[in-house]
Amino acid sequence: MNLPGVNMKMSDPKVIVALDYASAAEASALVARLDPGLCRLKVGKELFTAAGPAFVEQLVSAGYGVFLDLKFHDIPHTVAAACRVAANLGVWMVNVHALGGRAMLAAAREAVVTSAHQPKLIAVTVLTSMGAQDLVEVGVAGSPEEAVTRLARLTRECGLDGVVCSARETAALRATCGKDFLLVTPGIRPASAAVGDQVRIATPGDAVRNGASYLVVGRPITQAPDPLRALEAINTEIRGAAV
Repeated sequence: MNLPGVNMKMSDPKVIVALDYASAAEASALVARLDPGLCRLKVGKELFTAAGPAFVEQLVSAGYGVFLDLKFHDIPHTVAAACRVAANLGVWMVNVHALGGRAMLAAAREAVVTSAHQPKLIAVTVLTSMGAQDLVEVGVAGSPEEAVTRLARLTRECGLDGVVCSARETAALRATCGKDFLLVTPGIRPASAAVGDQVRIATPGDAVRNGASYLVVGRPITQAPDPLRALEAINTEIRGAAV
């Protein structure tokens, strides 16, 4: 099976390294040990709150594709404004919460497609830390897989580029949403790595074989003695699984 959009020259790196740090200094130390030709970077709420937009722009200037993982979820006007500002930072990808509903998703999409720099726009469906009982407690009907499918269909109808989803859901979503719909998969752990706080996880090879477009990887790279070597090993596994 071929990984959607795979490029062996790494012009489109498939690994997104999660910069889960509390300061720009810590994140920069890790980034200096990586290579923009081998990965992209994810900036989430912790690092963005600590370091701000200027740090994101520094990463972009260094040649990295940046996934700004702030999961915007608010009224349509506010989310659209936030997406427009994010696009102006030059990021490669930005996300919103699909649970914000059709009007919010459509407003976000309009803001992105009318911006000078047009990042990929994806939606979060169900957080990978959530299991079936968690959904029951917050009033979401059905299993995590059923909820993910409903929200992915809505996301596609609203014209977004894809969704964040667990590797366990990628095969079904690939069949439902088509080959060009982006599936960004967190919870990636090599077989030798600790599970951590993720519930629905997979190895890089499993994720690729199930149809993932991009893999978000954190601690197996960021806490490795040699982060670049760990990244290269995952890229090798991806290439092998994509054949």
